[in-house]
Amino acid sequence: MTLTLTVSDDVRALAPGFTHVAIEAHGLVNGPSSDASSALLDDAARRLAVRLDGRAPHEDPHMAAWRETYTAFGSKPSRTRNSAEALAKRALSEAGLPRINLLVDLYNAISVAHLIPVGGEDIDRVEGGMRLIRATGEEDFVTVAGGEETVEHPDAGEVVWRDDAGVTCRRWNWRQGPRTRLTERTTSGIFLLESLAPMPVAEVTAAAAELAELLAKFSPEAEIAVRAPESSA
Repeated sequence: MTLTLTVSDDVRALAPGFTHVAIEAHGLVNGPSSDASSALLDDAARRLAVRLDGRAPHEDPHMAAWRETYTAFGSKPSRTRNSAEALAKRALSEAGLPRINLLVDLYNAISVAHLIPVGGEDIDRVEGGMRLIRATGEEDFVTVAGGEETVEHPDAGEVVWRDDAGVTCRRWNWRQGPRTRLTERTTSGIFLLESLAPMPVAEVTAAAAELAELLAKFSPEAEIAVRAPESSA
């Protein structure tokens, strides 16, 4: 079954240059991070350093566009960075990129190499379709704080991804909730690559193709479908 993804008119009006490409995959094989996935993360960090050529991540035009958009819906981008900028900072630090699990490593490598937010959700844990909306502030976001489950609520006007059960990711692509994240038991996933102008749609498409190739390499029996880019322009 194809997972439905919709973008509200309010979000389209906020970010007319927004484009997303989705990859739906079934029959995936996940597991712990491996030497191969670790090597991909190291290579992505090297590709990022070449891309930035000495600049800080937030000085990249694409990251600057995300900062402007975060500011437009009331978030402070220097405190709540989009996922790509946050990963890029880690990639360039002494600590380097985290190793989470095989599937997360793959999409994090693409995010860092292309400097584009990429997320992954376990389709079997998503309830109904997924919608990108501006929150009312009453939606539930179930997360973990201090080792215990807790319920937060987004700010009114905040851009969030949600399904029928509640918010799955706050501040567009800043913090994913644990309910739908990819675990080592995941077999079906939706991977979402998100960009803003001035990044060309062709680059988002190329990044999606690279991720699809990696998914096929590590899960050769999986059924993988790359959807056409959807743009707000």
